[in-house]
Amino acid sequence: MQAVDSSVGTAPDSWLDWLNDSALGAAMRGDLWLYPMVEVVHILGFSVLFGAVLMFDLRVLGLSKNIEVTALARHLLTWSIAALLLVVPAGVMMFSAHPHDFASNGVFILKLCLIATAGVNAVLFHVGVYRSVDRWNTAVATPGIAKIQALFSIALWVAVIFCGRLLAYT
Repeated sequence: MQAVDSSVGTAPDSWLDWLNDSALGAAMRGDLWLYPMVEVVHILGFSVLFGAVLMFDLRVLGLSKNIEVTALARHLLTWSIAALLLVVPAGVMMFSAHPHDFASNGVFILKLCLIATAGVNAVLFHVGVYRSVDRWNTAVATPGIAKIQALFSIALWVAVIFCGRLLAYT
């Protein structure tokens, strides 16, 4: 029986290997300034995203009651989308530099889980209490569940920031 060389003509062992071996992964590891510049873009984008989320959540908590919740939501959505267009590609680029390290890092996994939880919280807010926003849009007390979700949102995003900073040390 003849041995078959399984390394010839086959795909990499995993998508992590593929990403690590990609031109992007090599560039992110090899260029002195690329990773730090991408990290700055990621941080700036995340600052805008968190700022938009924080402003909306603070409005839901009762600050600036003279501003319509719906008008603020429409305004901040543009900023949030723009921020995501910076954050997501920059995050993928940074991940590509050391995919195996990130994928096995508990802090990184926690960060992704917190982001996913924040997304679920936002979806539940919009398909739930936000449907009645016309009743509490301006100068009316926000429903308790909306306030709880806003506090939860703020806590989640602060935890995401904490994990992002901790990644530099783990």
